[in-house]
Amino acid sequence: MTARDHRSRGGSSQGEQLALSLGMDGLSAFPGPAVVIDSQGSVIACNGRGEGLAAAAAQGRIACLADLLSMPGTTSLECLPLTGGGALVFDLVALPVGDGRSVLIGRDVTLERNLRAALVESRQRYKDLVEISSDFAWEIGPDGRFVFVSPKGALGHAADELIGRRPAEFVVQDTATPEANPFEANGPIEDVEVWMRQSDGAQVCVLISAMPLRGDGGEWRGTRGVCRDVTQERLRDAALSRANARERLLSYIVRTIRDEVEPSGMLQAAAEATARALGASGCQIFRLRPEDGGFALAAAFGEAGAGEDVLDSLADSDHFDSDYKSWRVLATVCRYRHSVNGAVLLWRSAERAAWGDDDRLLIDDVANQVGLAAEQIANHERVLKLSRTDGLTGLFNRRAFFEEIARRFQRLLREGRPAALIYVDLDNFKAVNDVHGHQTGDRALLAVRDLMVQHTRPTDLIARLGGDEFAIWLEAAEEKIAVRRCEELLTAGAQLTCYSGSPDKPLLFSLGVAVHSGGEAETIEALIARADKAMYEVKRGGKGAWRLAPQLSGQPRPGESEPSWRDS
Repeated sequence: MTARDHRSRGGSSQGEQLALSLGMDGLSAFPGPAVVIDSQGSVIACNGRGEGLAAAAAQGRIACLADLLSMPGTTSLECLPLTGGGALVFDLVALPVGDGRSVLIGRDVTLERNLRAALVESRQRYKDLVEISSDFAWEIGPDGRFVFVSPKGALGHAADELIGRRPAEFVVQDTATPEANPFEANGPIEDVEVWMRQSDGAQVCVLISAMPLRGDGGEWRGTRGVCRDVTQERLRDAALSRANARERLLSYIVRTIRDEVEPSGMLQAAAEATARALGASGCQIFRLRPEDGGFALAAAFGEAGAGEDVLDSLADSDHFDSDYKSWRVLATVCRYRHSVNGAVLLWRSAERAAWGDDDRLLIDDVANQVGLAAEQIANHERVLKLSRTDGLTGLFNRRAFFEEIARRFQRLLREGRPAALIYVDLDNFKAVNDVHGHQTGDRALLAVRDLMVQHTRPTDLIARLGGDEFAIWLEAAEEKIAVRRCEELLTAGAQLTCYSGSPDKPLLFSLGVAVHSGGEAETIEALIARADKAMYEVKRGGKGAWRLAPQLSGQPRPGESEPSWRDS
């Protein structure tokens, strides 16, 4: 490579400019990347080590190229990404070589830059680790006073406020006595736990690690060490311990509820387990009544006060925690899917300790479980009701009706009391559905239900046996009562004519009644058969009437020539 000045090319002596003459041999011999570029930035030639640089220049990826060409001799750093990841960093300079061309020379400074970055990062990492290794460092002099404290201070005090003071001034004496003061340790110590008092009076727990300082003769000259604040860790440990205790108690309560086989006993088991787990004098569990939204006592255990006022307060708040008369009361509502379905009340005599935070947390957990149990019981009751009632009328269904009258019949036999069974069949009901449709038929069935409810007592039983067949059990009813009920029903049945399919097919009652005298040795099956037979005899005889089934012997009663028969 040779140089010739501007004067050799006929220029003036002012503004001398160095120009390079570079052949291909010189270009190849250059130890670093070199690329020849024309004035427009197009690549003319490059050496082997400059192929990547040439490709970057050709693709316009060298952002500083224009500046380098316009200001020969100036340098600039350029970072060129590699295809497989990472990047190369070049220190670039452009030198003119004549004929409007320049040679772009690069020096690979990638390693230098990476080492520098690694060093900076390493120093920062070391500094960060030193900063976070402790909350403050300290040194105690021979007189037992602080002679050094980290510049950031400690325990809410500035560093200079601690210099010259004894550590014992800040140590809580019930956890570290002066005789066992780790700040004046005679040997190495590590992670000794000490509670100390901050400038605001709050207590903090610190772990102390320290080494004693000794003179030439081995005498104690002080101590150096660091302190790390572990207050939050200790508080979390304590909170976790309390949480584990609550979890054990809750598990005990939940197991007690789940081990109860009978749904009706689940809440009673919950009341007893909750009272024992929380050390309460008594526990009451209430369920919400769906009909009026009020609370009904579902289970109770132990001694308790009257909870009406407490329950009233739960209308405005989910919790109650206060002294009430001679009691300390803790109460909360139970929910299922965000809807209130009950309440749990805990009672403790006034001379005992007040309820604590753990009690408040635990009763909320218990209330969640009680809410689930109450919903399970409600579902069980709904399923039981559905299995025993007719879906349209809400009356007993066939199975439930016969189960119930069988149970009552056994009691009648023991007590020697009478009863009557009435079989009810609707005449011409099919015409109602055929002419007016099934919706009108359903309304007719509901009207029949209402008439039967109006002409029976709460102690009687009414059932829809299926379709247009019904049955009535008249508890403790003699023959004259049964006859009067039949006549009343036939008279009231005139109200059903508005549902009739046509005038020649009126909607009427056909009634068959069988009376059981308490002293008779008759089975329930025989009683049912007599009532059913009497009803079908009415159907065959013209409908719209009632018939009293003959006595079990089949003989007429005194004064009658034949079994009783009356039309409506």
